[in-house]
Amino acid sequence: MRLLKRPPVPAQQTASASERQLFGGPLRYDAGWANHEYAQLESGLLSTLRAMPRMVGGTLRLAWAADRAALLTVALAEAGQGLTSAVGLLVVNQVLRTLFGGGSPADRLDAALPALAVGALVAVLGAVLASRSTAAAGRLEPKVERAATERYLHASITVELDAIEDGEFRRLLDSAQWGPPSARRTIGACVATLNGLISLVAAAGVLTALHPVLLPLLVLIAAPRGWGAMRVAQRRYLSMITWVEHVRAARLIGQLLISRTSAQEVRVHGVGRYLLGHYRNMAEHAETEATRLSKDKAATELLAAALSGAAGLATYAAMGALIVGGRMDLAVAGTAVIAVRTGSAALGALVATTNTLHEESLYVRDLDRFVAAAESRAIPAGGLPLTERLGTVRLSGVGFSYPDRSEPALTDISLTVGAGSVVALVGENGSGKSTLVKLLAGLHLPDTGSLTWDGVEVRDADREQVFDRVALLTQDFERWPVTARTNIAIGRPESHAEAERGVEQAAAVVEAARYAGADRVVESLPHGYETLLARMFRGASELSGGQWQTFGLARTHYRDARVLIVDEPTSALDPEAEIAAFDRIRGLAGPRRAVVLVTHRMSGVRFADVIYVLHEGRLVEQGSHETLLAHGGRYAAMFRMQAEQYGHGSGGAGSGTLTLPRQSTAADRDTDGADGAPAA
Repeated sequence: MRLLKRPPVPAQQTASASERQLFGGPLRYDAGWANHEYAQLESGLLSTLRAMPRMVGGTLRLAWAADRAALLTVALAEAGQGLTSAVGLLVVNQVLRTLFGGGSPADRLDAALPALAVGALVAVLGAVLASRSTAAAGRLEPKVERAATERYLHASITVELDAIEDGEFRRLLDSAQWGPPSARRTIGACVATLNGLISLVAAAGVLTALHPVLLPLLVLIAAPRGWGAMRVAQRRYLSMITWVEHVRAARLIGQLLISRTSAQEVRVHGVGRYLLGHYRNMAEHAETEATRLSKDKAATELLAAALSGAAGLATYAAMGALIVGGRMDLAVAGTAVIAVRTGSAALGALVATTNTLHEESLYVRDLDRFVAAAESRAIPAGGLPLTERLGTVRLSGVGFSYPDRSEPALTDISLTVGAGSVVALVGENGSGKSTLVKLLAGLHLPDTGSLTWDGVEVRDADREQVFDRVALLTQDFERWPVTARTNIAIGRPESHAEAERGVEQAAAVVEAARYAGADRVVESLPHGYETLLARMFRGASELSGGQWQTFGLARTHYRDARVLIVDEPTSALDPEAEIAAFDRIRGLAGPRRAVVLVTHRMSGVRFADVIYVLHEGRLVEQGSHETLLAHGGRYAAMFRMQAEQYGHGSGGAGSGTLTLPRQSTAADRDTDGADGAPAA
């Protein structure tokens, strides 16, 4: 009787010794599929069929928008196949009636020829319709996946940054990434389900027309097969859920064994043999589980076949009694046998496809939920325009808190960033510098206080214009896997797209590279500016951390924004390159442009026009380098601490400064060219 029960959801799956040692217990990846891992155990065939319109509604709307002609072709072709199936059974019945009728065999065969000809035409028509359906579905599926992917990606890039940083929204985003491929597979599952359903209805309709008692007989034979198919599918689903943990873990271990970053410890520390042994242990554990599930599957299929066989014997016995009693002729009986077999096979296929449809539709619904959530947290479109020329960005009493933290990240911050100035933000880790940078860039909006761009409140401004006036160069800036030229030009991609092969754009890229010192890196590349910078592709090149930072600075120069926000830009540079990089960064300030510099390298901020010192989210000091040193506060302590590491003692401004070449000042920059960028 155990096999007749619904497969139970395991309360707790046992973990192998290796899983406990390596991962602390059974693995549960925080990914989209895990939200629905026991979905097939939660519904039966009838409930799934009833829910089908709701399940596939979103995908069908995408398909209608992507290629309605293909969608209509699939629907009409599948309906036509169902009709040809029913007509085919009726033709078979007519042929059998003729063959079992009176007259000589030659006369009966001659009389059956018209029906046989109709049957052949119906079969050809069915094949043509099937071909049309396959072709239309093949054309429709990639379009649906592309449309769903664009929907997902568009929603992802238009939400506020606080949504991306929100853990719950991030989980929804991760789950929704499985929606587009599931939407594509849903089209195929819909076609197969519709085909199975129409074939089943056609067989049932023909049987009802032949004799009222035949329809219950079809149910009697097909029900055990349907139950067996559902049960086997559910068991296979449980097996997949069990296996996927081990497969992902084995893949993780394999990646660690061949990774460039772990290669040294794999060899020197003997990690390779250690992890390989645990892989073997986990694989053997998975093999034991697979063996158990395969035995259960075999028993289920045997029981289903036995029940279906018993039902078949009962059905044929009943048909025999009807024939003997004169209430059914042989032609009807022969047609009924064919229809029962057709209907039984259609039901088995229907069970399998509805299981697939149910599972895939869950991920499509995740995509729908994500898009709805993204729309509610999208960056507002439009707003008040900003002036073309930068005057000042001013913060007055600004406060900001993250939803998942009890303490505010920033409290009562007031400062000004003016065109032509270099503003430095310093402070220990966690002081609020990165949060302040995000506010200046328009990525976050202040909870309290005011942040204005030339008098326009950022909450009311056109955020696209705010972004257009900002350039970001952070410590972890993106190393795009594209050519050297595009890695620079992607700083302002719309300009690059408009003049992709133009002389003007090419000259601007070269000038940006020359200013940042990236031109010397380009000269060493095998294909110059057309060298692909992505080791993952054949024939591509990779750069060192310091070389990448020169490309980051070149990208910032090419963007030609009004406010340049530079966060820890020299972490991978040697001392000489660091001094040159800071000089180039400060040189980017000019009459139309301001630089906001965030760094722990105190030597890099000493020539800033104004230095703001943050501590625990508050602005505690501000002024020039000399003023803050004379004040003897937090900035002076941090500067002298770094100076002591270079053997300069702990005295005042004279003894505590690092010896550097003369840097450009604000007065020097006022005489720079239109873009404020002096010759390198």
